[in-house]
Amino acid sequence: MKSLHDSHFDSVDVVLSRLSDVDYIADRQLATAIYLAFNLEKPVLVEGPAGVGKTELAKSMASILDVPLIRLQCYEGLDESKALYEWKYGKQLLYTQLLKDKLAEMMQGAVGLAASIEKLHAHDDLFFSEHFLQPRPLYQALHQERGCVLLIDEIDKSDPEFEAFLLEVLSDFQVSVPELGTIAAKVKPLVFLTSNNTREMSDALKRRCLHLHIPFPEAAIERRILERRVPGLSETLNRELVAFVQAVRQIDLKKQPSVSETIDWAKTLLLLNAEHLNLDLVRDTLYVFLKFEQDIASAREQLPALLTQARKDAEMAHATGSRHAKHA
Repeated sequence: MKSLHDSHFDSVDVVLSRLSDVDYIADRQLATAIYLAFNLEKPVLVEGPAGVGKTELAKSMASILDVPLIRLQCYEGLDESKALYEWKYGKQLLYTQLLKDKLAEMMQGAVGLAASIEKLHAHDDLFFSEHFLQPRPLYQALHQERGCVLLIDEIDKSDPEFEAFLLEVLSDFQVSVPELGTIAAKVKPLVFLTSNNTREMSDALKRRCLHLHIPFPEAAIERRILERRVPGLSETLNRELVAFVQAVRQIDLKKQPSVSETIDWAKTLLLLNAEHLNLDLVRDTLYVFLKFEQDIASAREQLPALLTQARKDAEMAHATGSRHAKHA
């Protein structure tokens, strides 16, 4: 049975190619981080704005490696029991009742209190075995026969206390369950921790991980993403759309449009049979990629200038692409 570490990435170029095969368009810096994380068996702390592909990166790597993706979604108040395991108390209670009904039968042959207690103790471990344990994501990740990609999503939303516990788990990929003993990973998972930078991560966690920051992509990368994610979009509309989004990201907004929102807008324009951007079309669809009314109002005020700039940038991208094609 093939496990996670049976796969090989011989170079950064191989990582770039494999990511492209699953429609994840990456730059060389990102591919280098993945290459090092895989071969050094180190977790990756992936930071950057929401919607730039942090979670999608973990999903893509699980697809490439053909192993399960196990996701732990972090939130305020998340603790060890919700991340690691819980006991099925209802099931334990039911079995306790069954045991009570069978008590007389179990005590047959026991002479005296000591002998009776010894017979009862023979069933102690039954109630704290894996049969009664509810595995949570971290426990599941340690038990994967072939390994897995473990995604610890939005770690910045968890409390510092949970971060300290997580650091202990990541240090040697094993945990102690008082009733069962120490449980070590059968195969070390490939670990991604994502953060939207709502709070600063501890120095200890940063030392444990490789650090990767995914910013909003450059125009050329974003155009390639749309080519893969929105088939049927014309090259002209692709250039104009990306140039417009790139221009919008330069103005003062509460929330800049993410890559996922660029994709949504591209699908919207394709559905509307658009061939070029124009004032009315952009004005009527701003809400697809801008999520706050104040941002929509700000963009509307600057719409003519933004559209003019986008057209210039799109024409320049077309001219640059034509020159490269001529020399290729």
